[in-house]
Amino acid sequence: MDTTVDWQSIDTVLLDMDGTLLDLHYDSHFWREHLPRHYAAQHGLSLGDARAQLLGRYDAVAGTIDWYCLDYWSQALDLDILALKRSVAHLIALQPRAIEFLVALHHQGKRRVLVTNAHQGSLELKLQHTALGQHLDAIISSHQFRIPKEQPRFWQQLQQTTHFNPQRTLLIDDSLPVLRSARHYGIAHLLAASTPDRRQARQHTAEFAPLHDFADILPGITPGPRT
Repeated sequence: MDTTVDWQSIDTVLLDMDGTLLDLHYDSHFWREHLPRHYAAQHGLSLGDARAQLLGRYDAVAGTIDWYCLDYWSQALDLDILALKRSVAHLIALQPRAIEFLVALHHQGKRRVLVTNAHQGSLELKLQHTALGQHLDAIISSHQFRIPKEQPRFWQQLQQTTHFNPQRTLLIDDSLPVLRSARHYGIAHLLAASTPDRRQARQHTAEFAPLHDFADILPGITPGPRT
């Protein structure tokens, strides 16, 4: 499927954070390895049993705002989730050429809006460990609206807040449910990040054009040869 972007037709670029601008390995490791180890120690469980219990609890709230809410998980599990996330913050990493891409968007006059389901605590932690905040024109968390990106109502709230034109907007996200929600709302240009976790194989992007690397679309917006 063609990943070519018609930049003349785009004014606003909505960018997911985890799995799109940032490597998802940090989050994958936290929720599947780091947190289960602490949960196992807390309850006297084997790591396998702890992981199985947590995966069931994750599935029960998947796609809801609670799944992304650190306060919810701190209360539900009686653990300081943000403190645990800080303890492995050294794993937070940008995707290759993410900053270069954001800089190129700026040079072309495109508005760069971070649109994330991340809870404010997690968002602030990741901004502290990366240079993302310096290269964005706006930062929106779905927790501001109490509606996750998986729901079309989120995009309505986002448009009322940021006043983007759906027909002249590109969304890049690694979540197929989110991309389908945005398409349902009317966002015209959609790309699926196909390698959210650089330590895992590429994911199938279904009906959406895949974006493996920002270099795949960077040449089309770079303003002429470098000197």
